[in-house]
Amino acid sequence: MRKLLGATILAALAFSVQAARSEDAVRFAPLKAEELSPPQKAWADLISAPPRNAKFTVPPYRAYIRNPDLAPKLSNLSDYLRWNTSLPPRLSEMAILITARHWTAQYEWSAHYPLAMKGGLDPKIADAIAKGTRPDGMKDDEAALYDLGIALYRDRNVSDAVYKAAQEKFGERGIMDIIGIMGYYDLVSMTLITMQAGSANDSVPPLPVLEK
Repeated sequence: MRKLLGATILAALAFSVQAARSEDAVRFAPLKAEELSPPQKAWADLISAPPRNAKFTVPPYRAYIRNPDLAPKLSNLSDYLRWNTSLPPRLSEMAILITARHWTAQYEWSAHYPLAMKGGLDPKIADAIAKGTRPDGMKDDEAALYDLGIALYRDRNVSDAVYKAAQEKFGERGIMDIIGIMGYYDLVSMTLITMQAGSANDSVPPLPVLEK
């Protein structure tokens, strides 16, 4: 019994040490408020205000804050792409999910899946995107968005038919909004992957790893 208890204690201690080392090894480890330079603090205060209500200690902001010259430019771009494009939330969030799926960016997927549902996207469409398959039952604008995204990410070529369908639904401004959303969230995905950010929401099933 004593040997079993001793082994249990040693295992717990080993786990604690391992956890501590893991915490020390976090990439872009969260900075403390007192560690921030004046430009970093100014940006941290900026993103804490509505509608973002963000904390500089969470992904991707804890990486952005390392470059206080770049960070405000990224958050300004994000402000437009998240809340002020010509697309309704149902479509803008769908574009973000397509990007998260392309990169298998788990944090991005888990953070934006609930926002897509709130925006009115059918869960079956999101689930098909997660599986890497073309969703059934899409509305015409969803199909046009999906086909444009897949043409860019998979084919790296936008056919006349895909472009025409997107232009009819979104116009040239809307097409640029879609490209802007996906391009910005490419950057977000690369940041999150570099940070090794895990899921942001445990209630959202993680993206399966697709065969290449």
